[in-house]
Amino acid sequence: MHLPHLGHSHRKVVPGTAAGTFVIDPETPKPTIQLMAYNPDTYEELEIESLDQIQDYLGRFPVTWVNVNGLSDSESFTTFGNMFNLHPLAMEDVVNVPQRPKVEEFQDQLFIVSQMPTLGHEHLKEQLSLFLGKNYVLTFQERPGDCLDPIRARVRKGGPRLRNAGPDYLTHAILDRILDTYFPYLDEYGEQLSALEERLFRNPTKADLHRLHQLKRSLEPLRYILLSYRDVFISLSRDETPFVTETIHFYLRDCYDHTLQLIDLLANYRETCSSLMDLYLSSVSNKMNEVMKVLTITATIFIPLTFIAGIYGMNFDPGASRFNMPELGWYWGYPFALTLMVIVALVMIFFFRSRGWLGGSVGPDDDDADKEE
Repeated sequence: MHLPHLGHSHRKVVPGTAAGTFVIDPETPKPTIQLMAYNPDTYEELEIESLDQIQDYLGRFPVTWVNVNGLSDSESFTTFGNMFNLHPLAMEDVVNVPQRPKVEEFQDQLFIVSQMPTLGHEHLKEQLSLFLGKNYVLTFQERPGDCLDPIRARVRKGGPRLRNAGPDYLTHAILDRILDTYFPYLDEYGEQLSALEERLFRNPTKADLHRLHQLKRSLEPLRYILLSYRDVFISLSRDETPFVTETIHFYLRDCYDHTLQLIDLLANYRETCSSLMDLYLSSVSNKMNEVMKVLTITATIFIPLTFIAGIYGMNFDPGASRFNMPELGWYWGYPFALTLMVIVALVMIFFFRSRGWLGGSVGPDDDDADKEE
């Protein structure tokens, strides 16, 4: 069975390797590291050139957000691990993508794995790994570019709710933004399904069936991602942890509600895919029935005509017996035979139309129904 492609560059360790081992792809571009540090009054933003710079911001700001774009520098990962005391198993999940969305609590931080969709690419999703500590948030992405620019804009503009809160609120904002991105992502599926539905009603083709099958396959892995998100938000909003305050639990419950909405929307689209497949098969079957009806009616009309032509084709000598086709000796014999065929054909066509089998004519039952309306 061919599994749907999720758009990740899969990097897995060799089976039997010790736990906590991760594989770095040396051919990927060197990662870029962005830092945003803020408090209620001010913020600073820069691109990190040396990891030693991070320590200064950790000591001066209540919230420091370090975002790493790219997973190719083993030296940087080792430094990050030592600086923030990151667990080797968590670092392994950061590098060996993809991982399902999940949350794990370690001694010095909370580790969260999420999946970001990419608009316009139904198969392309990117893993974002997040570490939540006492005064920092670390995020690791597979490649540059994400859906988090609105959060960065809120930091720059001095959004009071974000700037006055701790790193747990920033974590909520990141997860909520990723979750919100799934709504337009699913809307793309809805638009494509609507277009397919119209085409299937008008003129279903094998290309439409193939596209419908692709969409249904794409929805399946998305279902597992959203179900995993549901478990993540259940854990974050209910479990007691020193990294998430009680106030943030209410915001996380709102994320949980959004996840349920996405799951319901996805379930509707999956049902729509199944219904459209049934519609395609029904349309093809109806089209075939129409073709068979026309062929059957045509053959039925020509059967008596063939019978008449067969009789007149026997050519028995009328001079040998007065019962042997006297029409063969008539002056109008040939026109008579053709006229008889035309009359028989017209009678049969009229009969078929009166029964509603040909041309969609209205029968007695239909007349009664129209009168009732």
